[in-house]
Order: sequence, then structure tokens, then C-alpha cells
Amino acid sequence: MPITSAPRTAAPSTAEAPAPLLHTIVLDWYRENARDLPWRAPGASPWGVMVSEFMLQQTPVKRVLPAWAAWLERWPTPAALAADAPGEAVRMWGRLGYPRRALRLHAAATAIVERHGGEVPEQHAALLALPGVGEYTAAAVASFAFRQRHAVLDTNVRRVFARAVTGVEYPANATTAAERRTAAELLPDHPETAASWAVGVMELGALVCTARSPECGGCPLRPHCAWQRAGCPPYQGPARRGQTYEGTDRQVRGKLLAVLRASHGPVERRHLDVVWPEEVQRSRALDGLVADGLVEPLADGWYRLPQ
Repeated sequence: MPITSAPRTAAPSTAEAPAPLLHTIVLDWYRENARDLPWRAPGASPWGVMVSEFMLQQTPVKRVLPAWAAWLERWPTPAALAADAPGEAVRMWGRLGYPRRALRLHAAATAIVERHGGEVPEQHAALLALPGVGEYTAAAVASFAFRQRHAVLDTNVRRVFARAVTGVEYPANATTAAERRTAAELLPDHPETAASWAVGVMELGALVCTARSPECGGCPLRPHCAWQRAGCPPYQGPARRGQTYEGTDRQVRGKLLAVLRASHGPVERRHLDVVWPEEVQRSRALDGLVADGLVEPLADGWYRLPQ
């Protein structure tokens, strides 16, 4: 994607360094260090960008790359996905995790066909009105697909701002009004530059200002980082949410869905019962899948992916 120079005028920021200087530093770093990802390519469609944003939520890039390519090969447009059963979206989602995202992406594709003639809408408000599209995804698609000026606040961006601007190791568990003000104050005025800044800060958080082992020695913002200047104080906020998986209902749900994805027809309950020995937890997980619309119960103890 094209990268422009930072504008020379900008609103005052809460950072110690002037906003235009931060823009120049990040954009220069991004120009030299950005990963070559297909959804960032000049020819990437808005639909391809939207699919990547759904898939990248809580899932590493290396796992998303093959899934994204397979998805776009099968469903290159929203209309192609909307014409297929939602259960096929769940099947293709594979082991990306959090499979409700597949249903939400299918619902968004259906709404795009019904409301926008099959074209991903450019307007932020129209994106936000799509099912399954929240504050972050609407801003990301508007920014990355249509090069508009929006504050894009994912986990990586919030962590960079927490350290470089606020001087704390980690942001709060949920996005705060103060974070939104910081993001708005630091947003370049020119839409194209703002879009490049958004993805540049995100990339810096993903590659350098990481959660567990930040590469502070190689960070271009180090001379201006409030956390560094404060001596890198350890995090003092509320306990951070973990990502445990082994033995959880999430693991059981994944095993149950794996059986259903592998079958192109209904599955009898006895074939599901063998995936997990603990009956109460297994039943709870299956009931949860049914409640979430990921599994359809049929008569006489048979189950299938949603049609």
C-alpha cells in the first residue's frame, strides 16, 4: 500500500514528542520493515481486507495466511459466500479458533449482498451497521481498504500507545475513552497518511513493541517512549486476562466441531461422545455450540453444521 510523508501540521498530542515527528518515525520504519502480506497488496479487494480482519482477531498471522488464501479462492466475493450455507463457512474456518467469527462473516456477507449490491461499503457507518462488525473492524476496513482517516485501535496499537505515550507497560483490558482521545490526537490530518500511520503503528506493536518480550533496543520510538523514560516500570493494573486452552470448554468445542467439519452429512451423537471423556463438560460444550448457532440438532440424536 502507498505510504506518504507525514503532514507538517497536526493537532497537539499527549505524547512527549510532537505528533508530526512520531508520524515520520513510524512511517519511515514501516516503509523499511512492513511484512509482505497479501491483504496489504495494492490489488487486494475490500472483501479480502475484511476477511483478513475477521480472521486476524485473536489469531496469529502465520495461521491466517493459508486460511485466508483458501477462503478467497472459494469465496472471492461477498455474494459467493452468501450463496453458500453458513455451515460451510464454519467448515472452512478450520482450526482458526473462535468459530463464531465464521458465522458473523457469513452474516456480514449476506447483509452486503442485500444492502449494498454485493460490494463492501466504503462508509464507516455502513460498515459498522453490518452484523459482526464492531468499532475496530469498521475502522480497520475503512482505513486499510478505502484509505480513510479513522483511529484504528487493536491490541497492538493500544500497547504501543500505552508505553510510548502513557508510560505504562500494558493498556487496560478494555479500550478506554482516554485511549480513544490519544488515538484521535495522534491521527494525521491527511487520510492517506492516517491510513499508513494506522497500519504502521499496528505493525510496530506486532513486530517490536510486543506483549511479552518487546525489542526496545530496536524500536524507533525508544528516544521518545514515556515508558522507557520512566525506567520501564512493571504493570500495576488489574490482572490481565489469560489465554488458557487445555482442558477448557473451548478445547472440547473444538474437538466436537472437528468431527462435524470432517463429515459432509449429519453425525450421530455417539460419534461426538468419544471426543471427550467427561460427560458433563462434553454435553455443556455441545449445548453451547447449539446455542451459538454453530451446530444444528436433528431428530434422534443426530447433529450437523448449520444449513
